[in-house]
Amino acid sequence: MKKMKNTPGVIVIGDHVQSLGIIRSLSRRGIPVHLLHDKHLCISRFSRYTKQFIKTPKPSDESRFVKFMIGLAKKGRVEGWILMPTNDAAVYTLSRHKEILEGYYRVSTPCWDVVKYAYNKKLTYQLAEKIGIPIPETFYPENVEELHEILSDICFPVIIKPAIVDRFYKKTKTKVFKANTKEELVQAYIKASRVIDPSEIMVQEVIPGSPDNLYSFCSFFKNGKIMGMCIGRRSRQRPMDFGSASTFVESVHVPELIDLGTNLLKTMNYYGLSEIEFKKDPRDSSKFKLLEVNARTWLWHSLAIHCGVDFPYLLYKDMNGEEITPVMSFRENVKFIHIYTDLGVVIKEVLKGKMRLKDYFVSLNGEKEFAVFSLNDPLPFIAETLMLLYLWKTR
Repeated sequence: MKKMKNTPGVIVIGDHVQSLGIIRSLSRRGIPVHLLHDKHLCISRFSRYTKQFIKTPKPSDESRFVKFMIGLAKKGRVEGWILMPTNDAAVYTLSRHKEILEGYYRVSTPCWDVVKYAYNKKLTYQLAEKIGIPIPETFYPENVEELHEILSDICFPVIIKPAIVDRFYKKTKTKVFKANTKEELVQAYIKASRVIDPSEIMVQEVIPGSPDNLYSFCSFFKNGKIMGMCIGRRSRQRPMDFGSASTFVESVHVPELIDLGTNLLKTMNYYGLSEIEFKKDPRDSSKFKLLEVNARTWLWHSLAIHCGVDFPYLLYKDMNGEEITPVMSFRENVKFIHIYTDLGVVIKEVLKGKMRLKDYFVSLNGEKEFAVFSLNDPLPFIAETLMLLYLWKTR
């Protein structure tokens, strides 16, 4: 990419912890950042580093959103700015309409021919199997009849998992349906087929073990090479069994994940930031099995910044045509904590007898990166505190 005459700003699409991390990182370097979100009430708009907040149509309303973005470029003096999405709906729309949007902006999201392998988990797993990356045992019945035909081959417990999470989660407020018996599985399948098309339904084994076995390989990837990386063990999440958000993460070094992640991204011909999630399977020589790929920043990406790998800035520099030096190491044993959601998870685990308060306090020892709390940017944390009841109800 050619370097622009005028240094562009960044437009962050979406809210919550992901956007806050991007805004703080880039604004502290003197880069103007605008926040776009489809709701007025969001914590990142209160950051001292947010230059401007703009309410938009929902990214899932593709035609309205694209039309809005084109109008914003023409009227808002933001032509040539870099777009950075923080949720799957925005990733989908930006990738599908990348060609037209790039007439006005620099779009950090890859084109749809690449993104589809992350967005649709059926395609993710098919690609992984093709190149020898382990996945949980997965079946793809497209109707109840096909499900009955494979019931004898299934070992329980299993989960009903959507190929496209965003649509399923909006309607059910959960990522999966769990089934412990054949009868439960059939009922869960019927229930899921009322929410999404049966062609999007997957039946997948449950890998045993606690969230201590959940890991993520995170990177900035370009031209088949890692330009920056960080790995995290996601010990606590909300909810703990099949979480939609990590609440406590620790930076760790796991060489096997580097090889697996690099192989997958190279095969996808991927460009940009991504999080690849794995779970360590204690039954199978401690193999790491692929769970999903997020083609965007992830909730705890500010942990990587704390560890010496500033992903948003690396992406920004590259999108602006500046030369970057690969960052191949990061500080280990640094902990990311989202205070309120993590405390909620811990309270539930303690009440269930699955965790001791002593273990919780021990886990807090050492160097920490807080998701929202910041002494030099306190308003987002204050806003989150005041919004707790609202957030609890809407989730």
